[in-house]
Amino acid sequence: MTLQLTRRSLLGAGLALGAASLLPGCGQPPANPQQPAPGSPAAASTPRLRLIGETTLPHAMDFQGTTVGGLSGIDYDPATGLYVLISDDRSILSPARAYTARLPLTTTGLGTPQLDSVTLLRNAQGAHFPNRQQAHPNDEVPDPEAVRWLSGPQAGHVLWASEGWVRRGMGPALHESRLSDGQLVRTLALPPMFTHQPGAGTGPRDNLAFEGLALTPDQRTAWVAMENALLQDGPSPRVGAEGGPCRITAFDLASGQAVRQIAYVPDAIPARGPLPGLTPPVVYADNGISEILMQDAHHMLVLERAYILAQGMSLRLYRIDTRAASDTLGLDRLQPGNHQSATKTLVADFATLGLTQLDNTEGMTWGPVLQDNGRRIRTLVVVSDDNFRSAQITQFAAFEFIE
Repeated sequence: MTLQLTRRSLLGAGLALGAASLLPGCGQPPANPQQPAPGSPAAASTPRLRLIGETTLPHAMDFQGTTVGGLSGIDYDPATGLYVLISDDRSILSPARAYTARLPLTTTGLGTPQLDSVTLLRNAQGAHFPNRQQAHPNDEVPDPEAVRWLSGPQAGHVLWASEGWVRRGMGPALHESRLSDGQLVRTLALPPMFTHQPGAGTGPRDNLAFEGLALTPDQRTAWVAMENALLQDGPSPRVGAEGGPCRITAFDLASGQAVRQIAYVPDAIPARGPLPGLTPPVVYADNGISEILMQDAHHMLVLERAYILAQGMSLRLYRIDTRAASDTLGLDRLQPGNHQSATKTLVADFATLGLTQLDNTEGMTWGPVLQDNGRRIRTLVVVSDDNFRSAQITQFAAFEFIE
């Protein structure tokens, strides 16, 4: 999620007021987490995470004339050993862009990322995407939030999601681009529900649209997740109250068409109690989906990221079975009784994993498979979006994914 200037100011104030609150323990578990009872077969099969290591990049570092930051998506290509990273800078500090990098990872630690290249993304006319000052009324100003490598005939291409700019009348988008030169290859057609409808009370909320992107292992299907509910589907989460369901939509990559959709309900915003010295008690708080990742053909990992001014971040990873939720693609409005949302199982509360700091983690990918005395270790790598603020960090963390 790209924080607007006012929200960035709030975030900075929160960090100044409660820097210690960014450390593990910033949030309490939800009152009614949807997870199996201890000792049940489902509980025994629930995966868990073990921290391998963490590292950071310097704030606002320069790389080939661009400002590195706002890293909101990450994906690993086992064929080349390269990670792709996408920045959610709306072409303000540098044009919309993606980086490739190498990330030294062993069973005992995580090394400093080494940036390899930067690609400036281009629109259908072959020009760099403009920023809001340069854009004409019909120009797209993307807010890149998630990215995935494509393989096979599309090797070297990336699929990436943009939240759009709803306040300017631009809805979210799902693009395919060549990473060699940044040229736009195609833009997938979206169902009408994602169209911004001024004054109609329908469509995505500003800055709360496409945030997560996942590919099935066979790369035939892409899932894209809303950060919060569409306006017609319910409110955003509040402290102590869940919001409306987020839509997670499956696209057939061969045809480019949406083929299925499920609903997912994020937690209520976790809080530790009143915020002394602030009026009102909660000045700014949110929670929503920040990334998704397929564990296999049907099971999806969903990362929820919450923030409360002066209390800091909360990060929780859940798993869902996409087959166990009803298809909502044909529903204009999600209401109680007309659909079945996905049931989620808690995999990890990041506050318990030993990280030195919890920040605005928005990217998640499978890393390399490591070997340890004949044991095969599946790794999970995440990255945080520093919002280009010196009070935050660009944090990489690697975990063993224990199945």
